[in-house]
Amino acid sequence: MRAAVVTTPDTSPVCSDFPEPTVPPGHEPLHLVGAGLHNIVRGLTTGRHYGQGQMTYPLVPGIDAVARTGDGRLVYTGYARPPFGTMAERLVAPFQAEVPAGADPLAIAAGMNPGLSGWMVLTARRKEMGALGTVLVLGATGMSGSLAVQGALALGAERVIAAGRDPEALERLRGAGATTVSLAHDGPDGMEKALADAVSEASPGLVLDYLWGPVAEAAFAVLGRSGADTEANTAYVQIGSLAGLEASLPADLLRSRRIRITGSGVGSRSAEEMLAEAPEVMARFADGSLQLPYTAFPLSRVGEAWAHTGRSRAVIVPD
Repeated sequence: MRAAVVTTPDTSPVCSDFPEPTVPPGHEPLHLVGAGLHNIVRGLTTGRHYGQGQMTYPLVPGIDAVARTGDGRLVYTGYARPPFGTMAERLVAPFQAEVPAGADPLAIAAGMNPGLSGWMVLTARRKEMGALGTVLVLGATGMSGSLAVQGALALGAERVIAAGRDPEALERLRGAGATTVSLAHDGPDGMEKALADAVSEASPGLVLDYLWGPVAEAAFAVLGRSGADTEANTAYVQIGSLAGLEASLPADLLRSRRIRITGSGVGSRSAEEMLAEAPEVMARFADGSLQLPYTAFPLSRVGEAWAHTGRSRAVIVPD
C-alpha cells in the first residue's frame, strides 16, 4: 500500500510503498479519508515527545484519522500499533467512533486531537463543580488553545479569558465572546500586569496552560496575589509547553489559596477516556461550536505537508 514513510528520526516522510497491516480475524482494514498532522505526530515521529516509547524505523506517522469502513461508514479511529500509523491508504486501529451525519470529515480529522486536549479537562471540571465559572486559557491563540476557548464557551463558562500573542487570533476569540489578553510583552512584569488586569474581576476557577515556562510563572504570581479570595478553588492544568519545559512554582502560592496543579496528556489520560468523549466533540464540530481551519495534502505531497506552517492544520488525504 502507499503510505507516508519515515526512515529515521531526522528525516521528513516520503510517500512510498509500505507493508499492509495485519488484520485480526473477523476485522477488515479501514480506508483513509483524512489524518491530521498534529504537533504530537511530529514529536513522536522525531523522538522528541515524552510519550514516544521505543520507536522503530521505518514507520508510518499519524495517531488518529477519519476512515471509511468496507460498508461505507465514516469513523473516527486511531492509535494503531507501531510501526503502522494512520497516514496510509489502509489502516487497522483498535477503536472506531461513528462520524456524525453531515460533519466535515476533514474538519474532524484536523480538530479531534487538539480539541480533545481541552475538552476533557473542561468536562471533568464541570462534572466536579457543577459549572465552569471563570476559565483562563494560556496559549489561546494556538490551535489547541483556540479550541479550548471555543469549548469553554460552548459548555457554558461564565467568563472565558483567552491569553495569547497573535493579535488576529485574539480578535477572533473576542468576537466569539471571550475576554482577551495579549501576552506580547517584554519580560515577566508586562505579562503579570496584563494577566492581573484580566483576572481582577473574577479569579479563574480553571486554568488551561498550553505554554508553561515564564508564562506559567507570571500566572502563578498573579494567582498568588489574589490568594485572599478564600472562596477560590482553582484547578491549574498543564497541557502544553510551547513557552518552556520548566517553570518555578512558588511555595507561598500553594499555601495561600486552594489550588490543585495537575497535567493532562498522553499517560495521564487513557485512549478509552478519550474515545468516550469523541462523539460529543465530533458533534460540536458538526454543529459549528468548534471550528479549526485545515489544509488538505494528498499522500504524494506529505513532505510539503510536514513543512506546513500557519493558522491551519495539515490533513493528509489519499491521492
